[in-house]
Amino acid sequence: MHETTARIGSLVDGWTAVQFERTYAPGKWTARQILIHLAQTELAFGNRARMALSTPNYTAQAFDQDRWMARDTTVDGPAAVAMLTAGNAMNRALFEALTPSERATSFSHPEYGTLTVDWLIHQMAGHLVHHLKQLEEIATR
Repeated sequence: MHETTARIGSLVDGWTAVQFERTYAPGKWTARQILIHLAQTELAFGNRARMALSTPNYTAQAFDQDRWMARDTTVDGPAAVAMLTAGNAMNRALFEALTPSERATSFSHPEYGTLTVDWLIHQMAGHLVHHLKQLEEIATR
């Protein structure tokens, strides 16, 4: 398991449903929503990497994170953590097995232009750290 994913799991382990509904600032996502978002991102970005690696001239589809969030309103915090953990483990297994030339595989994105699988891997890691900080802020409240 990735160190950041493990830290997230440890941080929220044992939280009650009420604790998962806390936020770090008014109008921002709750801890539960952040965890759902992280799980959704593992799905989306992992799919992008797999498509780029297996589909010549692949163009990734953009997605609206708020509309995705609206689809998973009944997912609880522990389920989101489980999905995040499983998705991250599966993605990491793929990424660790890639050769340098596979990591350099390019694909296009309608908003960001030409990207590589390596860029995506680094983006995913930074994304986890960004949201870990938000969850740590929530934990102190």
